[in-house]
Amino acid sequence: MKSKLIKVHPDDNVAVALVDLFAGDVVEFEGQSLKILTDSKAKHKIALVNLKADDPIFMYGVLVGKALSAIDVGGLLTTENVKHEANSVSQKTETTSWTAPDISKWKDRTFMGYHREDGQVGTQNVWLFFPLVFCENRNIELLKDVFEKELSFHKASKQRQLLRNLINGAPEDTAVAEIEEEQAIFDNIEVKFITHQGGCGGIRQDSVSLSKLLAGYVNNPNVAGATVLSLGCQNLQIDIFKNALAEKSAAIKKPVLIYEQQQEGTVDEMLAKIIKDSFEGIKKANQIKRQPAPISKLKMGLECGGSDGFSGISANPALGYASDILAAVGGSPILSEFPELCGVEQELVNRCVSDEDAERFMHLMKAYEKSAVDAGSGFDMNPSPGNIKDGLITDAMKSAGAAKKGGTSPIQAILDYGEYVTKPGLNLLCTPGNDVESTTAMVGSGANVVVFTTGLGTPTGNPIAPVLKVASNSTLARRMPDIIDIDSGAVIRGEKTIEEMGEEILEHVIQVASGEVQSKADVLGQDDFIPWKRGVSL
Repeated sequence: MKSKLIKVHPDDNVAVALVDLFAGDVVEFEGQSLKILTDSKAKHKIALVNLKADDPIFMYGVLVGKALSAIDVGGLLTTENVKHEANSVSQKTETTSWTAPDISKWKDRTFMGYHREDGQVGTQNVWLFFPLVFCENRNIELLKDVFEKELSFHKASKQRQLLRNLINGAPEDTAVAEIEEEQAIFDNIEVKFITHQGGCGGIRQDSVSLSKLLAGYVNNPNVAGATVLSLGCQNLQIDIFKNALAEKSAAIKKPVLIYEQQQEGTVDEMLAKIIKDSFEGIKKANQIKRQPAPISKLKMGLECGGSDGFSGISANPALGYASDILAAVGGSPILSEFPELCGVEQELVNRCVSDEDAERFMHLMKAYEKSAVDAGSGFDMNPSPGNIKDGLITDAMKSAGAAKKGGTSPIQAILDYGEYVTKPGLNLLCTPGNDVESTTAMVGSGANVVVFTTGLGTPTGNPIAPVLKVASNSTLARRMPDIIDIDSGAVIRGEKTIEEMGEEILEHVIQVASGEVQSKADVLGQDDFIPWKRGVSL
């Protein structure tokens, strides 16, 4: 490693520690000998200039905080001596020019996907079961038990085997035997199930919002068909769902089977009918085969969670470069998590192709922030204890690094929660910063693959779209190999460039999209689904 510190942008007045530093250490950096004043763990920020109280703090070239008290050169930035501060934005000041990356090796690339009649292409082939209201969760769970046991055989987990050994009185150190996986009935279709706590109660807008999300899941190219359960009396009526689906696709060709319990008779009678009808649909969907498709058919969600002080200098900018390549070939990267765009609004506004979209982005951001403040919170409360422990001590600091996932390409569309991606190029989607809520939303807006950067590790996945984890550091990749798909730690060590790492990420995405490699989240069966109730989540 050439240096123990890195300054991300020439205008920054703080640096990131690449290794653990100790009080009294002298670090040679940018032609000066910098004495470390406090023990500082890797990923945390060191002052490069003397800061007085109220002095601005810059990182990634933007305002990320303000000093609460004096911080001398070589001093450690903490939550005790730094507070959140970000620049405000009131209008678009320019239209940012863009130099697209060289795409000569990518413009003719293809992946093996599932072609749908509307022109979309899926990376998976899923028959999806879900309820319109939480009252039907039990019936969904019953159906899940039936279909998974009879159609989607899996080997018993190590945990079940361990418990079985204990029940049988085997010694605690008895080796857990692997059980051979049974052959699934169908080899070209997955059957997945969603439950949720919405559809009734709350406010009517919650049900309308949920209807748009669920309709997006049906319209997602990874879904071949769906079975939908309704009670009958709930807020989210069948007609509301059908209207939401029609807004996504005026003439949807997929089979969508809908059952209303209050019209069907007994549970046994209804379930028998559902099983018979769904089985026929699943059999037909199994006949759909993978065929070549240009990578421009990829809609790639850009997500981060369990971020650390390295996320913004390794995994996120590398994913940003992959995003730029995809945008340049006509694909659709999707950047979300509006609370984690705080402080970089001006850059994003100036990247909007249309003035109308620039205005819409500012409106959505201000409305979101106001709702958080009205609820007694604010964007400044977004960083989690894990973020702070690993060097992200203000929301603006976290946001400046998180936004790097979106690369530098022009923003072609601004979408509100539940709206569907239709334009090629970078799309901004209004979602919370919560990992699962955001991932859930991007898939509902059409993402057929999600790339998820993390510095601390998270097992998050999705029922219908593969979610790939990119570690910001190799320590995490070694510690949690069962959840990490790609290790970007070589960037921190200076062994790979951002561009090289970005190309590696995109290559892996193509392999997963083609079914050649399974995402670690899918291997674990991590099917997370959490709808957003607006205004109550950061």
